[in-house]
Amino acid sequence: MRSARSVTTFAASAASILALTVAGLPAQARQAAPLVDAPPAAAAEPRANPLSESVAAVVNDDIISSYDLMQRMRLLMVTSGLQPTQENLPQLEQEALRSLIDEHVQMQELRRVEREQKITIISTEKEVDEEIASIAQGNKMTGEQLLASLAAQGVSADTWRAQIRAESSWQNWISGRYGSRLRIGEDQIKAFERRLADSASKPQYQVSEVFIDAVRVGGSEVALNGARQLVTQMQQGAPFAAVARQFSAASTAANGGDAGWVSPGEMPAEVDAALEQLRPGQLSAPIAVKDGVYIVYLRDKRSGAKATLVDLKQVAVGLPKDAPEADVQAATALLAGLKPKLTSCQTLEAEAGKVNGVVAGDLGEAEIGDLAPSFQEAANALSVGQVSDPIRTDAGLHLIAVCGKRQSGGGTPSHDQIENRLKGQQLALISKRYLRDLRNSATIETR
Repeated sequence: MRSARSVTTFAASAASILALTVAGLPAQARQAAPLVDAPPAAAAEPRANPLSESVAAVVNDDIISSYDLMQRMRLLMVTSGLQPTQENLPQLEQEALRSLIDEHVQMQELRRVEREQKITIISTEKEVDEEIASIAQGNKMTGEQLLASLAAQGVSADTWRAQIRAESSWQNWISGRYGSRLRIGEDQIKAFERRLADSASKPQYQVSEVFIDAVRVGGSEVALNGARQLVTQMQQGAPFAAVARQFSAASTAANGGDAGWVSPGEMPAEVDAALEQLRPGQLSAPIAVKDGVYIVYLRDKRSGAKATLVDLKQVAVGLPKDAPEADVQAATALLAGLKPKLTSCQTLEAEAGKVNGVVAGDLGEAEIGDLAPSFQEAANALSVGQVSDPIRTDAGLHLIAVCGKRQSGGGTPSHDQIENRLKGQQLALISKRYLRDLRNSATIETR
């Protein structure tokens, strides 16, 4: 093992090298693109003499050198738009080191699985090239131009390629191993739909988020201090989405922190209280919660929907208002026996058509408030896909099926979108626990 320099020596070296980067960053770092254009005058710094490198950390006998750490710090700054200062330099260093340790642990696990199961998991050079080309296209550049831009700001192509390879390989492994096993039940989807319907009258917020995990960064005070520095940097122009991608521990990090439209109750109570005080376009102060710290950016806000729209179908038996009680009871028994067979809106008419004396039809979409009182009660109580008990009206006896339900004034996610969202949340939780267990069982020594 190579000898390690003191922390003081390393910090001084970091400050001097980062000073070179600072000069080239301010104008470009405020751009919204994930990666910024390089200043023409900047030049790539050659790799340090290996003999002068120190050991920053050892992860299960794998060495992370001071050069690796410095390169990752530069990559963090370039891709997030953060400006290095005396105050945030320790945070950048710690985040870079944590990221490198996590990636080493992940790649060690993936190599172990590859050996034992004789499968290919780790992304190939071609796959990494394709990912770089995709990112470059989003920045209106070619892959070569993007790598040249990083090199001009002192970031080695190998550094970025290693990060991309680790992230993509790990995500593919988690998705491939667990994605096909996850089953999102209809009860979970219906419960989600009910929560959406219950929150329809409440204000809704279009939110972007950064979540600093207190356990990951070393405690609540560290998380709070780091969040304060990130807020300061974003107030000075660092793009929120770029910061979220590099620093957020939330599952939304890959999407630049975009949490979409949320209603009160979907986020921690402390975040809900902060959102009530923000105006669209405002960035929150750090919000301490049980297990970390949130920073939220309120992109838009809308009042609760005024009406719930339902798409209904019905099965009915015609009966006059003054029909004999015996006829009413017979019709009730007929519909009650038919109800278990009405398993979907798509087959409802065909199933009802098999029974003599029964008619079926599409009632279309209407506001619940415009329905007859007896239909209103059923439409409010039923979830999508459910069928009511027989309902008596002056025209007869009816079963109504709720084939759709949404709020006016804003779109709601479809069945498939809800399923994908719930699956994504579960995969993110599995990944977090898996990585936590690997870290806990690893031998990690920092210098």
